Amino acid sequence: MKKQDLKELLEEAEGKKILFLGKEGIYTTQEVERFLKKYKVTRVKAIEEGVVASIEHHSLNPVEEMISEDAYVRRIPAYRLEEFEQLLSNGINDDELLMAIKLSNDQARVLRMIENPDISDALFVKLLEMYQWHEEEEDNNDDRSVVIATLTRYIDITPAERDQLYSTLTLKRLVREATDPRLLNALIGFPNYEFKQKEKGKTSLYEVVATSSYIDDTVIKRLLSLRNPKVDMYLAANPVVSLEQLKKFATREDERIHEALAANETIDDALFALLLDKGAEAVKLLLWYQPISQERFRMITEKVADPELLAELGKNLQIDTSVIGELLERGNITLLEKLAANRSITAAALQALYSKKINTTFYPLVGNPNLPVEIIEGFYANDKNDLNMMHQVASNPNTPEKILRELYERDELEINKGLAANPSTPIEILDVLKIDTRLRNALTKNEVFIEHHNTTKVVI
Repeated sequence: MKKQDLKELLEEAEGKKILFLGKEGIYTTQEVERFLKKYKVTRVKAIEEGVVASIEHHSLNPVEEMISEDAYVRRIPAYRLEEFEQLLSNGINDDELLMAIKLSNDQARVLRMIENPDISDALFVKLLEMYQWHEEEEDNNDDRSVVIATLTRYIDITPAERDQLYSTLTLKRLVREATDPRLLNALIGFPNYEFKQKEKGKTSLYEVVATSSYIDDTVIKRLLSLRNPKVDMYLAANPVVSLEQLKKFATREDERIHEALAANETIDDALFALLLDKGAEAVKLLLWYQPISQERFRMITEKVADPELLAELGKNLQIDTSVIGELLERGNITLLEKLAANRSITAAALQALYSKKINTTFYPLVGNPNLPVEIIEGFYANDKNDLNMMHQVASNPNTPEKILRELYERDELEINKGLAANPSTPIEILDVLKIDTRLRNALTKNEVFIEHHNTTKVVI
C-alpha cells in the first residue's frame, strides 16, 4: 500500500498526534508545535493512542530506535525529518518570519534558517543581511557555517569537491559567477575576506564585488559608502557605473583612479579629453582601450607629442577605419610595427602597410591572421632560411595547409613551436608534436588541439 503524502496526512489529522523521534533539526520544538497547531495536531515523544505518523531524525539513540521499530510493527507510517522540514519551509510567510526575527534579534534562528536549503533565494539573501558577524573573532564557527551555507546554495560542487567550501577562494568564485544584485549587496555585509593572487599581492571581497558587471545602483552606493580607495578604483574601471559617477571620480587627484577610468570604455569624449592631461600611464591606457574616432584622434594628436607614447595606439583594437588610414601615412615606425601585429586591422590595411616595404614590420605582419594568403606565400617562398620568419608563417592560421605540412617536414624546433600553436595545423601533425615536451606551452594555447584533447583524452 502506497504511503500517504505527508501534507495530505496533516490536513486529515485534526485531533490526532504525530510522534517525533531524534534531535531537533532546522526548527525548534516550539516552532514545530506552532506549525502543527494550524492543523490541530499534537506533537508527542512516545507512542500513544491517536498517533498517525512518526517523524524521524536520521540519527536515533537506542531507545528511539526501539520506539521506531515498535511504530513500524504497529504500521504507523514513518517520514524523514527532512521531508517534514521541507513541508514546514514551504509554508513560511517570509514577512512574518523576518519581522519576528527583527523584533527578537534571534541570531540562532537566523543561522538555522540560513542553513535551511528549502527556503527561497530571496528570503535567504534577506537573512544574510540580518546575520551579525563576529568580526572580533578570527575564525568563528557560526560565521564559517554562514559562508559554507552560502557557497553550498549558489556554487555547484560535487561531493568530491566539498573541501572547496572551506576555501575563501570559492567565495571569490561566487562573486564572479553571481548575477543577482541583491546577493552581491548581501555579500558586502560579509567580512572583507582577502584573496591571494599570483604575482599580484592580494585582493579583497569588496574589491571583487566592485568589478562585477551585475552590480546595480544600490550596490554601487553601498560600495562608495565604504570610502575604500581600492574599491573606488575598481568601480572607476567598471562599465556599469554611471557616467555621472565616473565624472565625480575624475575630479580626484588620484593616479590609480585616472588609470582605471582610462581603461573604462564607457567614458565620453569630455572625460577622454580630461584624462589626456593626467599623465603618461593614463594616456597609454586610453590609447590601448578606448574606441578611437576621428574626433578622439584629433584630441590625441593635439596632446600627445611623444612618438613612443603615440605608438601605443597601434595596439588598440577599436580604431575607426579612417583613422587607420591616417596612421599608415605617419612616419612613426614603432607605431607601424604595432599596427602590423594588430589583429583588428583589415586585410586591405595590412596590404597597404606591406606595400611600404618597411623591413621591421615584416615579422609582425606575417604573424597577423588577417594578412592576405598571397603575401604569406611570398614570404614563405623568399625567406625559407629565416627561422624567425618561418616560425611566423607556421603560426599564422591563414597559412595554406600545404605550406604547414612542408614546414613540419623540416623538423625545426622553432618552426614546430609555431605549428603547435596554430589552430589550422592538421590534427594528425599536432598529435605527433604533443610527444615533444618542449611544445607543451604552445599546444596548451591551441584551442583546436585542446578541444581535440578533451574529446579524445589524448595525453599531453
